[in-house]
Amino acid sequence: MVSLPRPHGIDELLARAREGLTRLTAHQAQAAAAKGALLVDIRYAALRDRDGTIPGALVVERNELEWRLDPQCPHRLPEAVDHDITPIVICNEGYASSLAAVSLQALGLHRATDLAGGFQSWRAAGLPVTAPSELRGEVHGGS
Repeated sequence: MVSLPRPHGIDELLARAREGLTRLTAHQAQAAAAKGALLVDIRYAALRDRDGTIPGALVVERNELEWRLDPQCPHRLPEAVDHDITPIVICNEGYASSLAAVSLQALGLHRATDLAGGFQSWRAAGLPVTAPSELRGEVHGGS
């Protein structure tokens, strides 16, 4: 009988993923973006519609992330110029982004990391957010 390896739970998998990351606070991520790092928002549309977005962040759905940021892929974004870019992955609360950042590291994007606490930590830090109404082009005027 072949012995299968013990399965890992998600908490263990997440802890292992984070061992290889230098996770950033919201203010550190903002400073890194000012120096050329790419803020990459992987939240799904319903969350962006509900909460807004970070100005200047690239919106890349999670299921397309590796294809869009791999410098060797013909479907890459123009910003994915080489393996030395610094993608800072942002999810809603900072869980899925850790796993996604490790996936990018496996592609050779050795500077990939994520935002601890995700979009919610960015907003809680009082950093700029484009409101959902601005995303839809709505204008709310006073009476």
